[in-house]
Amino acid sequence: DNWAIKGVAYANRDRGTHIITTAIEHHAVLHTCEYLERQGFTVTYLPVDRFGRVDPADVAGAITDETVLVSVMAANNEIGTVEPIAAIGAIAKEHGIPFHCDAVQAIGHLPIDVDALSVDLLSLSGHKFYGPKGTGALYIRKGTRIDTFMHGGGQEAGRRAGTENLPGIVGLGAAIERACTDIDAHAARLAALRDRLIEGLVREIPGTYLNGHPNDRLPGNANCSFAAVDGEALLYLLDAEGICCSTGSACSSGSESPSHVLAACGIDPVLARASLRFTLGDATTPEDIETVIAAVADAVRRLRALSPLGAHYS
Repeated sequence: DNWAIKGVAYANRDRGTHIITTAIEHHAVLHTCEYLERQGFTVTYLPVDRFGRVDPADVAGAITDETVLVSVMAANNEIGTVEPIAAIGAIAKEHGIPFHCDAVQAIGHLPIDVDALSVDLLSLSGHKFYGPKGTGALYIRKGTRIDTFMHGGGQEAGRRAGTENLPGIVGLGAAIERACTDIDAHAARLAALRDRLIEGLVREIPGTYLNGHPNDRLPGNANCSFAAVDGEALLYLLDAEGICCSTGSACSSGSESPSHVLAACGIDPVLARASLRFTLGDATTPEDIETVIAAVADAVRRLRALSPLGAHYS
């Protein structure tokens, strides 16, 4: 993300200094854009609806003669909402503006075709599809103007200097090949488990709210808020039961601020602090889902028993 955004911005600075992105991007995008603002660039952070979806019409309306890049994620890392990338890509292509897509959450879970989506730059990360940690790749469409990321050597066509991590490259290639094999069947299995989890939580725990789009979401993501409960306290109780989940993105663990994603969706700050993200994977079983539903329901009841607001949901 850093290379794509900075590289395109600097390479096209003679054409303009305006970038378009959304308010719910990963911090790898948002913090890079904030850095560029300090370098004299102007950034438009588009709003999203209550499900976390950006309106392609807003993208079109934000384009100016100074726009040199549009950057929108394929799917959100916290709430799982899938964005209308094909429509956004078509708008960027029509205006001759490079389109960058952070597809870290989508690769291995959703079919991705850079030509069909009109994507010029696409970021991916190996550990998201069981590849080696610390590996990743940036797809750059031929002809895209982008500055060199690292200087000092001729590796990777002079774009990124430094000795290549051959084992990491091989591992990344093997992992993505495996992840994209029978991707539809893989996604269908995860989506069925995800829906079972969401339905169970809503059924067993009054005051449970799903965050993100009810249908257009990643197959392995479930993000819910539980009224009259502190998310951190709930997280600790579940951790004691051997259940791994999070109150936001893994990269923002330890932050006391409410999720910027939920805030952009208009979620009440109190409910935002009571949210948990569950991520399902290859090893997740139906038995795991039932265990989690029972454990979360028990933990929520225990916490609400300590709160004056809890009686409303008993």
